[in-house]
Amino acid sequence: MDLIHLLPDSVANQIAAGEVIQRPASVVKELVENAVDAGAKHIDVIAIDAGRTSLQVVDDGKGMSETDARLAFERHATSKIQQATDLFTLTTMGFRGEALPSIASVAQVELTTRTADSDLGTHLVLEGSSVVSQEPTACPIGSNFLIKNLFFNVPARRKFLKSNQTELANISAELERVMLVNPDIAFTFTHNGTPILSLTPSSLKQRIAGVFGNRLADQLLPVEVETPMVSICGFVGKPESSRKRGAQQFFFVNNRYMRHPYFHRAVQEAFMRLIPADEQVPYFIYFDVPPAEIDVNIHPTKTEIKFENEQAIWQILLAAVREALGRFNAIPTIDFDTEGRPTDIPVFNPNTPTPSKLKPPTVPVDSSFNPFDQTPPSTPSHSKRYEGYEFPAPHEKAVPRDWQSLYQTTKNDDLLTPSLEIGGESLSADHFQYRAQYILTPVQSGLMVIDQHRAHIRILNDRFLSQLEQSPLPSQRDLFPEVLHLSPEDAATYTDLQEDFHRFGFDVSDLGGNTISIIGYPSGFEGLEPQRLFLDLLSAGADRGNLSATDLYSRFAITLARAAAIPVGQVLSLLEMQDLVAQLFATKTPNYTPDGQPIIAIIPQENIEKLFK
Repeated sequence: MDLIHLLPDSVANQIAAGEVIQRPASVVKELVENAVDAGAKHIDVIAIDAGRTSLQVVDDGKGMSETDARLAFERHATSKIQQATDLFTLTTMGFRGEALPSIASVAQVELTTRTADSDLGTHLVLEGSSVVSQEPTACPIGSNFLIKNLFFNVPARRKFLKSNQTELANISAELERVMLVNPDIAFTFTHNGTPILSLTPSSLKQRIAGVFGNRLADQLLPVEVETPMVSICGFVGKPESSRKRGAQQFFFVNNRYMRHPYFHRAVQEAFMRLIPADEQVPYFIYFDVPPAEIDVNIHPTKTEIKFENEQAIWQILLAAVREALGRFNAIPTIDFDTEGRPTDIPVFNPNTPTPSKLKPPTVPVDSSFNPFDQTPPSTPSHSKRYEGYEFPAPHEKAVPRDWQSLYQTTKNDDLLTPSLEIGGESLSADHFQYRAQYILTPVQSGLMVIDQHRAHIRILNDRFLSQLEQSPLPSQRDLFPEVLHLSPEDAATYTDLQEDFHRFGFDVSDLGGNTISIIGYPSGFEGLEPQRLFLDLLSAGADRGNLSATDLYSRFAITLARAAAIPVGQVLSLLEMQDLVAQLFATKTPNYTPDGQPIIAIIPQENIEKLFK
């Protein structure tokens, strides 16, 4: 009995759909890319309920004949390639012929299309890969795809779709990738009857401004280099545009969006020491290489691409970004303080008489000092003194293991706390600052080192969460509201997070057209940029559909804490250090930040002693 048999086309299409069509955004990606390949100059995307109820993509491309319209929904039917060698000369977005049959297998599809040389078009209706009807109809040139009830026959897939705002954000992200690489095409995007985006043909930088706002576009530097191997153009952000999360970063090769962690490291390398290690800059970089030197046929989503000369292109990209930073003076220069400097330095003339009131400098010397004098100082045996510092003999008592007990130990005078005499007054000197970054405190087992920035993050994070349990954070009104243009993706995220932003002290007014006005921001954040703080919080809550309220508030709290924490390099007074350490050990977990970074380290006494042997 034979066991192997061919699967029906409907089953094979559903299997392919599992790879190609993962969510409504996947449908938008495939249909919009087909419209681009068809030569469209205007593309409209209309979504209802974030694509759950319906998705419609209308274009003015070349359209399809009656036969092509029916054949387009067959597996591996495509007009993009004809033979295997065509894979090495691809100039179109699609080429596999899997998208339309995959969509038709998991949705109800209506297609209306007409070519320029036909008086009538074709209206085709499919449901679950089966053709329901096909008839001639009057319609404009181009194609109109209407996708209804996505995953109606795959209930498990439909059940696990995220919230409407999350799915809408994913649709916006897919559209951004196509819009950024086709600035000569007009796009509109409408959701539930509300216009989300409307873009006219423009230059590349104007398209970036149209999608992400003028504020980001003003922070970009042009990048351009041409070599026989690759041509690179586009824009990178200035160092001051860096962000911890949510930086807009796009790579395109031959007008196709791609993810490439290796090239991303080249951009980060160019910004080394110009931005904090945990921040990233926005970039929009376009590669143009011979099609035969890349392979796009790796993954169904076609976002993973292999380069034949990957390492050499990495070096070219690094040099191009560095050149852009240098050419536009984005690298900070050393600016010495010129206040009070002499306007003219006279030339020394040995024949010029020296004024009587000027005397050469002298160095005081203690003529009675004898370095070979071994007379021990007359001080008590349990301690030694040197210029006001007192170092008691080491204790034998064991050091507590947990940090809370350790802080109780410090309050019980078990720390090695020297005293410092200044002007006849005795001041406590149990904390010292090193390089305006670390607080040093002697303890029984050695030397405790506290990262002041991370310590303050822990303190503020716990304080914000504690305040939220009782009431929203207080808001500070701004005299001049900040106007911020959001990308479609960020606008969808903000719509889902409006109440949460209000609870964290933001007072925001919606001006329409993805533009908002920040009227108020959390109290205590004076001196910080409200726009940057708002965008950081927006990035922290980008996947709101996957987070509980507790997890979201934790992300918001640590984002606010990072923004308001003592910066690295800030000099602290003795009282400020004492207060910071006291607040740190009053928290439940003083040894780690909320995201798991260590705050406290102890250099053992034996390690210190080894340095002097």
